[in-house]
Amino acid sequence: MTDSADKQSIAVEDNPQQARYEIRVGGGLAGAIYYELQGDTIAVDHTEVEQRFEGQGLGSQLARQALDGMRRRGLRVLPFCAFVRSYMARHGEYLDLVPEKQRAAFGL
Repeated sequence: MTDSADKQSIAVEDNPQQARYEIRVGGGLAGAIYYELQGDTIAVDHTEVEQRFEGQGLGSQLARQALDGMRRRGLRVLPFCAFVRSYMARHGEYLDLVPEKQRAAFGL
């Protein structure tokens, strides 16, 4: 039997001690976006979603809520992670988080 996020509670939270935004399904860790924070700039390095939760939209939900959290904190985002960079390219409302002079370097 495979795990499914459909009927379980889903929560996204920043875990600064681990330098990652986490998505939890039913209280268990289902994925994370790893970052490095320096002042008001956050370098997003990598995104992972547990294999049993792949294809359920959790990566996109994690990216959206993490980026919303970064916006609320007034952070400048450097999307080194290909998944987050691709998400931002598809959702133009997040492009302003990347400093304008650095967008071309990320293909944005």
